[in-house]
Amino acid sequence: MNLIYDPWPWFIAGPLIALTMFVLLYVGKQFGMSSNLRTICSIGGAAKYSDFFKFDWRAQRWNLVVVVGAVIGGFIASQFMSDNTVKINPEVAQQLSTDYGIESAGEAYLPPELFAAEHLSNPFVLAVLILGGFMVGFGARYAGGCTSGHAISGLSNLQLPSLIAVIGFFIGGLVMIHLIFPLIFS
Repeated sequence: MNLIYDPWPWFIAGPLIALTMFVLLYVGKQFGMSSNLRTICSIGGAAKYSDFFKFDWRAQRWNLVVVVGAVIGGFIASQFMSDNTVKINPEVAQQLSTDYGIESAGEAYLPPELFAAEHLSNPFVLAVLILGGFMVGFGARYAGGCTSGHAISGLSNLQLPSLIAVIGFFIGGLVMIHLIFPLIFS
């Protein structure tokens, strides 16, 4: 059971992801999560209002199954199969504790100081979540895909726009954690 409960090392997970990408390339499919939002909107009838949603969504049903599997698998893993936490550097845990009041760093997978349900009653937290959600959604659409689509599928296809997008994702993450996060949560 330890094989299931413990995180897999990179030398196992990485080749499995590569094998999945080879199979998808072989059958002419591309992997990505944000494209499913377009598919769901098309199923819901958005094609009546925008030409962007006029496409054969039935050809993307397989990717909807991937999303459903990711949601169900994530729930099962987090609720029943996960007793591990993210191991972080003790100096980082100390900095999170002193600078941001996150006492559970390294003890909880999702720090309750940030992710507890009671924080949803705070209007500021709700505004940050809604604004962040819109920005992520817009960015994924503007970039032509999300991080998983570009970083896994696009880079495996050797697409230059995906490389540029992934570099942008990393720069955005660094700007967020070093410049914006301290302003919002300090």
